[in-house]
Amino acid sequence: MTLDWEALQSIFMALAAVFLAAFVLFLLMIAYAVRQLRQIEIPADAGFVETLQLVPLSLVVAIDLLDLSLDFLAAPVAWVLLDRLGLKALRGVSTVEAFIPATQLIPTMTLTWLGVRLLRLGIVEKRP
Repeated sequence: MTLDWEALQSIFMALAAVFLAAFVLFLLMIAYAVRQLRQIEIPADAGFVETLQLVPLSLVVAIDLLDLSLDFLAAPVAWVLLDRLGLKALRGVSTVEAFIPATQLIPTMTLTWLGVRLLRLGIVEKRP
């Protein structure tokens, strides 16, 4: 089975549509997540697990959508975005994940968020 030019063009157009849809969904999700984050106080010294315990699901889904839509170019965007949102604990992990080949289809941050919550890792207690 050989791929002709029309088949390659169809594959390319389908991938472009998926990436564009992921980017539009990212924009919608990040706007929603920012609204939710305004109601949450995350300590400046919070670690990765504690931060994941506190942030809404919409944020980690948005980061995964950004990674899907921009591939390795998502790393600098995610770094700046998470820095501006005061989520420095998530910057490194999301950036490293963006640079690992073939992980764009795996919602790594979302799975990590679910794992932290389901396994009750690093349960956040009220700080004084």
